[in-house]
Amino acid sequence: MGRGIRELEEKAGLLRRDVIEMTTEAGSGHPGGSLSSADLLAALYFEVMRHDPSDPGWDGRDRFVMSKGHAAPALYAALAESGYFPREELLTLRKLGSRLQGHPVRGKTPGVEMSTGSLGQGLSMACGIALAAKLDGKDHRTFCLLGDGELQSGQNWEAAMFARHHRLSRLTAFVDRNRLQINGLTEDNMSLDPLPEKWRAFGWNVIIIDGHDMAQILEACRKSGLSERNPTVVIMHTVKGRGVSFMENNPEYHGKVCKPGEEAESALAELGRRRI
Repeated sequence: MGRGIRELEEKAGLLRRDVIEMTTEAGSGHPGGSLSSADLLAALYFEVMRHDPSDPGWDGRDRFVMSKGHAAPALYAALAESGYFPREELLTLRKLGSRLQGHPVRGKTPGVEMSTGSLGQGLSMACGIALAAKLDGKDHRTFCLLGDGELQSGQNWEAAMFARHHRLSRLTAFVDRNRLQINGLTEDNMSLDPLPEKWRAFGWNVIIIDGHDMAQILEACRKSGLSERNPTVVIMHTVKGRGVSFMENNPEYHGKVCKPGEEAESALAELGRRRI
């Protein structure tokens, strides 16, 4: 697509503003992990992935699985900004009859590849998609975004072993390594470190980046598509609640939204307000 770094950073900013507005309007949702993943989603949907909003089922599209399904607001913002559905619909998040459920639902929301939300299952789904493509001789790529807290679920490591065994080289997993989960620090709940060594032990190529540096994200996406044999994991060091000072590194905002009024206005002022 050829978009520059600055334009992609601006897109990420738009996604963050939409996350705040839609979760505040809904009165519920998960803003913290949505904000930490906005840069990656901007890179994928506006530069890296092949996809067509006018034809969500296009066979040649790249596939994206949002394993950390609670970060659905960021995904919905990216889909709306891409043109899968009107942006005004974002304000229907979590409302009765809305196509935008609290977690992504395949077949309900245009552009959503898999229904996710039960943490630890998304990578297995992505493995199935990638294996099907390989067996069918298709060249599309499969991307999967994982929360670091969900790596405490054992199914991920079975999927990691499966991906290496089947040489799913067109599969790239991203770990949103913000080190926080719903009840505090990941390392206090169940330590994940040394995380890169764990992935390497399962036979994956490992790339470690600053998950808020757009140039590093794009370079990681490029490098992850070069392997001829092994899957790749990109460990992104991120900040939960990125862009809103009172949310940053605050586990309360895993599933707590801004209060309407002064708090929401303060968050939007930091991000640069844009009304949906």
